[in-house]
Amino acid sequence: MNDLVRQRQIVELLRDRPFASVRELQERLGVSAATVRRDIDKIDGTGAARKVYGGISALDGAAHKAPAFARPYDENRDLAVEAKRQIAELAATMVADGDSIIVNGGSTCFHLGVKLADRNIRLFTNSMPLASYLGDHGKCSLTIAGGDLHREPRVVYAPSQPLAFYASKFFLGAQGISADGLMESHPLMVRSIQEFSRNADQIVVLADSRKFAIQARDVSLPLSRIGTLITDDGLSDHNARMLEDAGVLLRIVSGGSVT
Repeated sequence: MNDLVRQRQIVELLRDRPFASVRELQERLGVSAATVRRDIDKIDGTGAARKVYGGISALDGAAHKAPAFARPYDENRDLAVEAKRQIAELAATMVADGDSIIVNGGSTCFHLGVKLADRNIRLFTNSMPLASYLGDHGKCSLTIAGGDLHREPRVVYAPSQPLAFYASKFFLGAQGISADGLMESHPLMVRSIQEFSRNADQIVVLADSRKFAIQARDVSLPLSRIGTLITDDGLSDHNARMLEDAGVLLRIVSGGSVT
């Protein structure tokens, strides 16, 4: 398969989905990671798609609005890492000593939990990776959700067990974001997000700018429920206006763009 054929296949793949990782393209095309990265550079140069951290993204509005399946935690963890770290660093400044907070499962929220590990706070989480990290390395007061262990999306959840933890802030991510609100494909995430949101005074969303190109199946929360959204400077003007029109306080980290 020559370079042009491979690059055409990559662009065609992005007509049905918003993102493809280097690892996925390497396996699909049967070539090395270095070859995939060169193809991505060529495609980005033509303007047919956009190079992002860890792979390639469809241009805004280019992908069909078909529901997306939730990306496995281990795969999503390695995407847009620098943007996620900077988003988490800014989010950590919103937490004061003595606060009680809820940190939802997800890779960006994991980075936030790591930054708060030694703080004098009460932290509730349903995240297996974050609970494990804080158990080994943290000094904050830690409360872990009870219930069944779900290895994907790596959370603990009990549908019949009401949450008895009340927080000043609920920090969460999203699989996708649209004018309808925060989007998720996994029904477990939808239910847990809705339940946790009822036990917090303020809702803070941590989401890198890739998330605005992803269309998931269900709305977990409408934009009207969001107090603050922290993202990177890859956010388009259109999506910035969408959030501001919905009354969401928008905070953008600089230097963390996934472009």
